[in-house]
Amino acid sequence: MAMDGDAEENSRRVQARFVTKLNPPFKVPATSIAIPSNLTRLGLSTIVNNLLQAENSDWEPLPFDFLIDGELVRMSLEKFLLAKGISAEKILEIEYIKAVVPRKEQEPSIHDDWVSAVDGSSPGVILTGCYDGLGRVWKAAGECTHILEGHSSAITSASIINPEGEERVTVATASKDQTVRLWKFSTEEPVNSRLKIRPFKILRGHKASVQSVSAQTSGDMVCSGGWDCTISLWQTNEINTEGDLVPIKKKKTNDQAGESQLEGEAVSTLVGHTQCVSSVKWPQRETIYSASWDHSIRRWDVETGKNVLDIFCGKSLNCLDLGGESSMLIVAGGSDPILRIWDPRKPGTSAPVFQFSSHTSWISACKWHDKSWFHLVSASYDGKVMLWDLRTAWPLAVIDSHKDKVLCADWWKGDSVVSGGVDSKLRISSGISI
Repeated sequence: MAMDGDAEENSRRVQARFVTKLNPPFKVPATSIAIPSNLTRLGLSTIVNNLLQAENSDWEPLPFDFLIDGELVRMSLEKFLLAKGISAEKILEIEYIKAVVPRKEQEPSIHDDWVSAVDGSSPGVILTGCYDGLGRVWKAAGECTHILEGHSSAITSASIINPEGEERVTVATASKDQTVRLWKFSTEEPVNSRLKIRPFKILRGHKASVQSVSAQTSGDMVCSGGWDCTISLWQTNEINTEGDLVPIKKKKTNDQAGESQLEGEAVSTLVGHTQCVSSVKWPQRETIYSASWDHSIRRWDVETGKNVLDIFCGKSLNCLDLGGESSMLIVAGGSDPILRIWDPRKPGTSAPVFQFSSHTSWISACKWHDKSWFHLVSASYDGKVMLWDLRTAWPLAVIDSHKDKVLCADWWKGDSVVSGGVDSKLRISSGISI
């Protein structure tokens, strides 16, 4: 294929073969072609689209990303080959993949105060928590179906307990009112107006604001961390069965006659952090992870209550998630602009295996994509949401739709990012190819 242009004529050429794991009609001929070495991914994307258009006249151009030896190209081919010590004399095999960028920004979903929590783990709904003390359930942008009423102060964290539930959804919310509350609602009921629902169970025991809540994978229990430096474990059941270790009592609510609420006390409490427990995750039945303002990430054995791993990073931490290869990589962010990733299987675990430093302020949220070992999202007080791939140190995309600090972010439906912040808006960025 001949390439025109003065800049391209002055550039040396390399022989390249474009390959992909994408299915037809995304495959180009396997023959090698001569291309200018000064091309960046934009120029490479143009070539691939031209090749695809030659095979299919109806082809609509798409943005692509490119990998050489498993690493994303984020500079000109010439500079990349020089930096990696790859010979330009041999035929280069360049793998192309769909670029990970949002293709559509949905209309914002307006709240009455800061949007401090979001959970997109259920494909049918988005759950948000707000500083007005209300939880909200959204079916789509601007379509709020349920309002969760009961907290007396700001909601700090929200978690869908059974994300696979198609009809009955159970969720947990944590609040500055020192409680965790559990809620149930149906997604199948036709909703002409927003339904107001009350919690079916209130979990009391924290001595200060509760900062984070996370569900065990089975949904039988949740854990919570807060400003009292502790992690509490709670049962989510609605009825008191024999042998239940959780004292439960029924309580009549003042505002809705005949409605009853259960109250639960913690099954156990994990003690060891010396500052606020800002984030908790419960990825396996026997293991809980926590991040704290005491600069540490800890792994806990649920059965013994003992702390079995400490990672110290020298910064107060705001957020934590588990994912990546075998769901074993730990990502965390906090009181500096650096997103850090650890592999606890490696010796010298306190040293991060990856660091991303494109944010310009504190990091408030981080979340792995649940179907990819490579992709994650982060949010920051700099007002930006960034999409990352472990195969490059630069962000794949920067979402700049918020007008103030971003406080929370998550993936939704595998191809969208949901985020909320100080601008009181839930934003949905969709059309992302992973």
